[in-house]
Amino acid sequence: MVKPLTKQAIFLVWFLLVPAGLWFTYHTYPLEINGHWIDLLAFLLLTSVVASMPIVINEMYIFLIQWVALATFLRFGLFVEIIFAQIAVVVLLLKLRILRRGEFFRLPLNLIMFFFVSFLSGGLYYLLGGDTGEKLQINADFLLLAVLYAVLSYTLNQVILAFNLYVIYKSKDPFFGKELFVETITTLITFPIGFILYILYNNLGLLALLFVGVPFVSLSMIFNLYYSSEKINEYLQKAAEIGHQMAERLYIDDVVNLFIQKLSEMLPVDYAYILEASGDELKLIRRIESGNALPNDQQTMSIHEGISGMVWESRKAFLFKTKKDWIEYSNGYIPKDAESILGVPIIRSKKLIGVLLLASRRKRAYEKSQLMIIDILCSHFAVAIENARHYEQTKRQSERCALTSLYNYRYFENMLTEEFEKLTRFERKMLSLIILDIDHFKNVNDTYGHQSGNEILCELANRLNKLVGGRGTVARYGGEEFVVLLPDVSKEDAYQMAELIRQSIANWPFIISQSLDQKHQQVRITASIGVATAPEDAEDALALIRHADRALYVGAKRAGRNRVAEYSSC
Repeated sequence: MVKPLTKQAIFLVWFLLVPAGLWFTYHTYPLEINGHWIDLLAFLLLTSVVASMPIVINEMYIFLIQWVALATFLRFGLFVEIIFAQIAVVVLLLKLRILRRGEFFRLPLNLIMFFFVSFLSGGLYYLLGGDTGEKLQINADFLLLAVLYAVLSYTLNQVILAFNLYVIYKSKDPFFGKELFVETITTLITFPIGFILYILYNNLGLLALLFVGVPFVSLSMIFNLYYSSEKINEYLQKAAEIGHQMAERLYIDDVVNLFIQKLSEMLPVDYAYILEASGDELKLIRRIESGNALPNDQQTMSIHEGISGMVWESRKAFLFKTKKDWIEYSNGYIPKDAESILGVPIIRSKKLIGVLLLASRRKRAYEKSQLMIIDILCSHFAVAIENARHYEQTKRQSERCALTSLYNYRYFENMLTEEFEKLTRFERKMLSLIILDIDHFKNVNDTYGHQSGNEILCELANRLNKLVGGRGTVARYGGEEFVVLLPDVSKEDAYQMAELIRQSIANWPFIISQSLDQKHQQVRITASIGVATAPEDAEDALALIRHADRALYVGAKRAGRNRVAEYSSC
């Protein structure tokens, strides 16, 4: 991040040096046009076209305008070359769209750099006896000085660029990296084109620009098209990899988190929203802003509301490059500082199940090719979500009691084993177990019917969940038996919890909606409860169950029922 004071200093340096330098250059090295204004404009057009078409290699932008600058300098002199270089800088920056708010200082910074490169390399060329214009003699001395000019121009460019990176931008990346290597090689390859252009121009006139400029521009276009296709292929490969990774996730939250993470790695995402289609409404299920997950407290939207409503209604993806393109469709859902927006439908088996919205603070942050990739990813996402939902449902059914929705015996045993392993690793200090059995429950079934007995079991499950809360896990152990597992709860606290459970059962009658005799009848029941704690009462999981069960039947049932008993080795 460049400091505001540094930005102001850059503008001041440009204002003090560049205009004065241009005036000095104009008077010291006058124009060498000799009425060839059309030729001058043709060279300017070639400079602008080449500057607007940088070659892209492995996501590096290589600006190869040096060869045009060399031919321009040798034919029209230093002043024209400086002016053309300044124009080329503006074209480059406009092409890259980096002249955003807060980044405008890059324009004077690059104008200063190109001015010094041109002025110093050209000035040294003249100082050593070099000449420019129509009368320039093509000989060994000319070639030697022209090569020196080219080498000095490139060297100065790299030196000033390094100064900008490490002094102004405070970059920590190594200077001698692959970017410098690639740029050096491409510069060495293209600099001879400048000599060829100048020599051909002296002999053929403007036809030389066609013979040299058109092949070079065509080559740039081929390179960029090749890079675009390679980039799309890379996106497609990434989409396939992400699709496989999402398919491996078993839980919905894991799928959603991975989806958002991979999207943020692939694209400039400042805001991400996933909305689920429910009836005639879209409900927000995931909200990411500036990398932070926020509460899903936004109101649901109808099919005709906002950008997401447009996506839902049309079942088509939308790409907005600037805020002015989408502001009329927004309902205030998108943050005010967003610029670019991608809206993509999430469709599974021809049914729209949701909408994805991505937004960036940058203008034109997304491309049409990326829209296609995100559409493919949304298809993978829809399949992964459906698979995860089926897995969670199957897992829930295998772990839960179908009647009471409490955890079942299998889940309880696995959890008890895991908790005992934590106990042996000293991750738990103690582990308490409560076993509860309804007294004379057979009489309840015989008197009121099995359906009423099931109602009582369900109501008891609800009471246990409310009483235990987050302090432990409640499970149906079998029949009319229930267990409560309490990690890091002492025997005394577990006993108090069990007593509270006993009183809530004995003191508040259960309401059954349909019995054998009448509707909405009150039934009073009691329960006997046993309590045991590890490692005080048991050294393994089976011993803990056995001792709590012994406390239940020996200490509570045999003692008269409707009471709590704790295990005692005596």
